[in-house]
Amino acid sequence: GINAHINCHGGTPFVLHRDEAYIGVLIDDLITKGVDEPYRMFTSRAEYRILLRQDNADERLTRKGHELGLANVERLDQFNRKEEKVEEIIHFVNNFSIKADRINPFLESIGTAPLKQGVKLIDLLVRPHVDLGIMAREVSPLRELLETIRERKEEIIESADIRIKYNGYIKREQVMADKITRLEDIRIKDKFNYNEIQSLSTEARQKLTRINPETIAQASRIPGVSPNDISVLLVLLGR
Repeated sequence: GINAHINCHGGTPFVLHRDEAYIGVLIDDLITKGVDEPYRMFTSRAEYRILLRQDNADERLTRKGHELGLANVERLDQFNRKEEKVEEIIHFVNNFSIKADRINPFLESIGTAPLKQGVKLIDLLVRPHVDLGIMAREVSPLRELLETIRERKEEIIESADIRIKYNGYIKREQVMADKITRLEDIRIKDKFNYNEIQSLSTEARQKLTRINPETIAQASRIPGVSPNDISVLLVLLGR
């Protein structure tokens, strides 16, 4: 429906990539891999499951929805207010220092190891079974900050907790996704007669000819197309 409307007005097709939505995974799989039985959308089919979390659906899609006219200004403003609060919390815990002798009795009372020296609050929040709600009971500046949240409080705190605890994993997966995104920008549809490229494997020539992928990234996901085949195409493109 979205692309039918865009096409009527001569616009560029709207595409959701594999790191942006599960429907992006589904459509890409159907195009590049084909099916010989009913397709079922399992989360295991997505290589960026940490990015495709339930809690960050608004982060992934609200701005896109607004640009397409599907999300109104009020919804966008609500999302922006949520993001501001989440970022405010993350900034606070990254910069707030805690002394060991001050916090150790509390840490022992909740069953987690005491500190040997002072740390930033974020260093405690990455521990298992420790979250913003628990630490707010003992750290009054954090409690006061959380009390300033007037709307969607539980959602904001949960989102901040997740980003804090899994920040390393999220960043690592985002780096991988960004590398693939750069390949998504290299368009190859109708640029080659694959049957004439002898450097490609026979299977790659057959499948690339049949599917005629839009981009290098899509070509790399076709079963039977090896990294060596992709390198050949990049060389021919002068990359």
